Amino acid sequence: MSKSPTPAKAAIDTGYADAATARRDTTPIRNAATIIAVRDRMGDDPQVLMGQRGARAAFMPNKVVFPGGAVDPGDADVPLASPLPSLCRDRLSEQSDADLHHALAVAAIRELWEETGLILGQPGTWVTTPEADWVDFAATGHLPAAETLQFVFRAITPPGRPRRFDARFFLVDAAHISSDIDDFSRASDELSHLQWIPLSQVRTYDLPFITEVVLAEVTRRIRQDGPPESVPFFRNDDESSHFLRLKGYPMPTDD
Repeated sequence: MSKSPTPAKAAIDTGYADAATARRDTTPIRNAATIIAVRDRMGDDPQVLMGQRGARAAFMPNKVVFPGGAVDPGDADVPLASPLPSLCRDRLSEQSDADLHHALAVAAIRELWEETGLILGQPGTWVTTPEADWVDFAATGHLPAAETLQFVFRAITPPGRPRRFDARFFLVDAAHISSDIDDFSRASDELSHLQWIPLSQVRTYDLPFITEVVLAEVTRRIRQDGPPESVPFFRNDDESSHFLRLKGYPMPTDD
């Protein structure tokens, strides 16, 4: 008899808090992680790492985006050399499965590796056989490390899109990346034209709406070292949209 999935893995697969919610929505919402790498944070014009999605991509074709993608079920089992900061773990657990933070951090590091070829990790040896998606990463002599990630934004894709995600956005200073931050030779072909774009120029590119919103938040806190106490949450339910803050603080309005 097969074992039932753990609550964390069930949440990864469905993106819903419970089965009743899943029955009400015919479009699956997948948990996802996006990573915002920033360099020269303390300089006059910090830069963010972005690439362009393909013209035939089912989701956001041709758009310039941060590296990121859906959480895989195997991400829950990948070891981390260091965990997320406790504050980030607490915020990620709000209005979400309490055990999901590990898989989200792993997914963010995996997507950075797959889409850019950059390594966020610490030197170390894997004590278990790495999953297929991690074989090449492990071969570099690194273990994924999450201690320098900052959870800064969460957004659910609105209804009516071909795909929907519950995406968590993580900020990381490029100084913590273990490889040459200008070497994209090991990147997959999921993103093209990978480049470090100055914040002063980034809005001249073809960006998704939510990326522009996230960039505003990143720009606001670009020089802050620690993760935020309160995280913006753009929640798109089937009935309505809400711009909230995890930890119970509403977003300020112009009213």
